[in-house]
Amino acid sequence: MRIGVFICHCGENIGRTVDCPSVASACANFSGVVHAEDYKYMCSDPGQNLIKQAIKEKNLDAVVVGSCSPHMHEKTFRKACSDAGINPFLVEMANLREHCSWIHDDVPSATRKAIDLVRMLVEKVKFNEPLIPIRVPVTKRALVIGGGISGIQASLDIANAGYEVVLVEKEPSIGGHMSQLSETFPTLDCSQCILTPRMVEVYQHPRIKLVSYSEVENVEGFIGNFSVTIRKKARSVKDELCTGCGLCVQKCPIKKVALSDFDEGLATRPAMYVPFPQAVPNIPVIDRSVCTYFKTGKCQLCKKVCGREAIDFEQQDQLIKEDVGAIIVATGYKLYTIDKKPDESMIKGYGEYGYGKFKDVVDGLQFERIASASGPTSGEMLRPSDKTTPKKIVFIQCVGSRDESKGFSYCSKICCMYTAKHAMLYKHKVHDGEAYVFYMDIRAGGKNYDEFVRRAIEEDGVKYIRGRVSKIYEENGKLIVKGEDTLAGVRVEIDADMVVLATAMIAQNDSVKLAQTLSVSYDKYGFFNESHPKLKPVETSTGGIFLAGACNAPRDIPDSVSMASAAAAKALVLFGSDVLEREPVVAKVNEATCAGCFYCQKVCAYNAIEQKEIKDRQGNVIKVVAYVNSGLCQGCGTCNATCPSKSVELLGFKDDQIYAQINSFAEVF
Repeated sequence: MRIGVFICHCGENIGRTVDCPSVASACANFSGVVHAEDYKYMCSDPGQNLIKQAIKEKNLDAVVVGSCSPHMHEKTFRKACSDAGINPFLVEMANLREHCSWIHDDVPSATRKAIDLVRMLVEKVKFNEPLIPIRVPVTKRALVIGGGISGIQASLDIANAGYEVVLVEKEPSIGGHMSQLSETFPTLDCSQCILTPRMVEVYQHPRIKLVSYSEVENVEGFIGNFSVTIRKKARSVKDELCTGCGLCVQKCPIKKVALSDFDEGLATRPAMYVPFPQAVPNIPVIDRSVCTYFKTGKCQLCKKVCGREAIDFEQQDQLIKEDVGAIIVATGYKLYTIDKKPDESMIKGYGEYGYGKFKDVVDGLQFERIASASGPTSGEMLRPSDKTTPKKIVFIQCVGSRDESKGFSYCSKICCMYTAKHAMLYKHKVHDGEAYVFYMDIRAGGKNYDEFVRRAIEEDGVKYIRGRVSKIYEENGKLIVKGEDTLAGVRVEIDADMVVLATAMIAQNDSVKLAQTLSVSYDKYGFFNESHPKLKPVETSTGGIFLAGACNAPRDIPDSVSMASAAAAKALVLFGSDVLEREPVVAKVNEATCAGCFYCQKVCAYNAIEQKEIKDRQGNVIKVVAYVNSGLCQGCGTCNATCPSKSVELLGFKDDQIYAQINSFAEVF
C-alpha cells in the first residue's frame, strides 16, 4: 500500500505547539508511507490541491491527514481524495489540534505525541477497506413539531418550495407565545398584526396539513424515511363538520369556570372554548374536566344548537401515521414557574417576591396580556387585584435566570428587551405613572436593541436601578419593594402598585421525553442540542432532524424566524435528491457465529437491530439471528462492544484496525 501523509499547521492552532515539519519528516520514514509533507492550511484550496497532486504523482492509494478534528473537516479531505480517485474511506484523520496542540504547551512533547497519533492512523489505514455509501430513497415530505412563529415560518418556507408539510401543534390553535404578545421590540409593532395573517396562510396553504391539539407519540425510521405516530386528542368536536360559527361557545351555560391558559390565568373561560378570537383553526374544544355533561351526563345544549351536528361527546383520541423525510422541532419555551403556594411558615414576601401570593405580582406574559388589546382588560392598564390604574410599577429582571440556586445559570437573552418594552408600554398608557427597573446588567445585543433600551430611559423616563430586590411585602394596599442601588450605594424602598417579574425562559416540560422519542441529545436544562454550535447550528446528532427557535436555547422572534428558515433550507437540501447517500460506517453481524441472544438489540439507541430468520432449503426456521438495518444504524458501536460472541463488527472500526493502532507502539516501546 502506498500511503501519503499530510500535516496541517492549522495556522497557529497546531503549529504553535507542534513542530509540523518535524512531524512530516518523521512520518516519511513509516512503513508504507511514500510521501509526507506539511502545509500551513491543508483544508484550504491550495492545500487540497497539494493532496490531489500528490495522489496522482506518487500513485497513492491511501491518505492520512494530521490536522483538526474529523468532525470539522473529514468530509473535506475525503471529497478531495475522492476527486483524485481514492475511495474516501481509505482516508484517515489524526486529530493534532484537540488531542494534542490545544492540551499541551511543551513543543518537544507535543511533537512526539503528534508523531504517535499519525503513526496509529497510518497503521489503521493499511487495514481499511473500500466502502460504498449506502443509498436510501427520500420521502419528500416534512414534519414540523410546534406551531409557534418558528414552526409557522419553517412550514411556509418548505411548502412554498413545493413540498408537503405536516404541522403538529399540541394546543388547540397555532400561534405560540407570539400570539399572546401585545407589541414586539424594538419596533413596537402589533404582534397580532404580524402573526395572524401568517397563521391564516398556514391554514389555507394547499401543501400544509395542520394537525392541531395533537402530540407526537412515536418516531421510527431514519433520515429520509421517518414513520411518525401522532396522537390527535379528542376535542369532542368534529373538525371536518365545524364551521367555527361560535354558537356553541355562546350558548354554553358553564361560564367562567376555568382559568384561561391563553390569558395566563388572568381571565376565565367557559367549558366549551376557543383559546382566542383569532385562533387557527377556529374550532372549539370541550374541557371535559368542567363540562356538565361529562360530569353529570346532563346538558348537551351545545349539541342541540349546532346545526352542523359537529358535537361528538363520544369522540376518542386518534392515532395518525405520517411518513416524512425530515423533521423540524420548533416546540418553543415556557416561563419559569414560580411556586404559587409558598409555605405558610415563610415570612411575608419571602421567596420569589410573593408571586402567587400577592395578586399584583405578575410575570412577563401576564403583563403582556394586560397590555394587549385582546387581553382581559382590553388593553387598559389595570391592576389584577382591584382593576384600578397602577401609578407606580416595579419591574424586576433576572428572576430565575443566571441563578444557580434555581438551576438556571444561563441568561434568558430577551428579558432586558421585553422589560424595556413593558416599561415603555406602561408609560405610553399611564403618562403620569412611574416605572422602575431593577437589573443586574443590561444585555441588549441586537440591531437597534441598545438604542431601544436607551429610548426607554432617556425619552420615556423609566428609572433603572442597578441592584437586586431583597424583599417584597404588602402594606396598606401597596407592594413595598426593598432593594439596593449598588451604583449609588444606597438602600431603595418603593411603594409600588404592581410588580412585574422577568422570569427565566426554560424548556418545555415534555422536552426531554420528546428528545428521547426523536433520539436527539439535550442539555442539562432540557434544551435540544445542535450538532455543532458554529457549523451545524440547526442540525441535530440524528440525521434528518433539525431545530428551530427557542427549543434550542432562549431566542427572540427575529432569531427564531431566521433559525426556522435555516432549518427549512436544510430540509429542502435533503429533498433535492431522490436518493440519499449516507456513510457506510455501520454495524454488520456475522450470522454464522451469532448466538441470537439479542443483547445488541437491547442496547441499540436507534432501534437498528432486527431479528432475522435463517431457513433451510425446505423453508424451516433453523436459527434466528440479529440483523442490522443499515438505514437506521448510526455507527455508534454499542452493539459491537456488547456482543458476547464477538459477532458484530463496525465497518471502518474492525478489530484488526483497532489492534493495528495499538500495535503501532510496539516499535516505540
